[in-house]
Amino acid sequence: MARIDELRLMTKVARLYYERNLNQSAIAAQLELSQATVSRLLNRAKNEKIVRTIISVPPGAYPDLEEGLQTSYGLKDAVVVDCVDGDDPLREIGAAAAYYLETTLNQREVIGISSWSGTLLAMVDAMHPVTRETGAQVIQVLGGVGNPGAEVHAARLTGRLATLVNGRAKFLPAPGVVGSVDSARVMLDDKFTQEVLNLFESVTLGLVGIGAVEPSALLASSGNIFSPEELDMLREQGAVGDVCLRFFDSEGAPVLSSLNDRVIGMSLAQLQQVKRAVGIAGGPRKIRAIRGALKGKFVNVLITDRFTAEKLLAK
Repeated sequence: MARIDELRLMTKVARLYYERNLNQSAIAAQLELSQATVSRLLNRAKNEKIVRTIISVPPGAYPDLEEGLQTSYGLKDAVVVDCVDGDDPLREIGAAAAYYLETTLNQREVIGISSWSGTLLAMVDAMHPVTRETGAQVIQVLGGVGNPGAEVHAARLTGRLATLVNGRAKFLPAPGVVGSVDSARVMLDDKFTQEVLNLFESVTLGLVGIGAVEPSALLASSGNIFSPEELDMLREQGAVGDVCLRFFDSEGAPVLSSLNDRVIGMSLAQLQQVKRAVGIAGGPRKIRAIRGALKGKFVNVLITDRFTAEKLLAK
């Protein structure tokens, strides 16, 4: 135990720092100490239990669920948002994803974003413009051509995000799904399509939705879907969900079929190589798909709602 004289000085330094909000250099000047001594006394004040740190978790924050997801699935990060049980958490997840992107955007980031995601649209709608120079690129990693009535959403998603991050957009001028393997080959031979596909290996931040086998309303309206018979075939092969229309089973193993050759977009193997691959999804309809995506390591950051997080962590 430290002598009472030392304890007294530790207490005085700690009160000046934590209660009067003086910085270390100001305390050093006031008490005629070196700044190194002030720093040492503050550290010792913690060891002597003079200073005890208590974190009060505010309502709507779920650090235990976030840490649980990171530990259970080996994630770099997890963000869990509050929502009302039974409601679609799309807007809350979108707003959290917007804040995550605003606060973690790096210089010269190459952002890959999937098309046809309502949650990603909610993210873009919630974002504030980044005013600093970023040198960012925003790349469509799933074909954004489709039904003209819905295609505007894919263009808005990519173009608007590029504007918000003060960067440049690169559109993938092809549908997400084509009618045959031969059609896909023709699309892939197009030099403008190839130009974007060649950028996939440079993506440093992926922003992707996670879909159930049954397509969302936005995806269905785009026309970039497989037939009901083809979806039944995928289910028979064990498919529980998709990322960028690349399907996988409950253990995260890719479901390989000829349908895969008709998709114009990033592969699951390429997504696994992205430094930060952020899955933005939630809701009861997507539990099995999100769990499969996490087990397959297709995303290493998850932004979801608390009810989904609880189910993902349930034994």
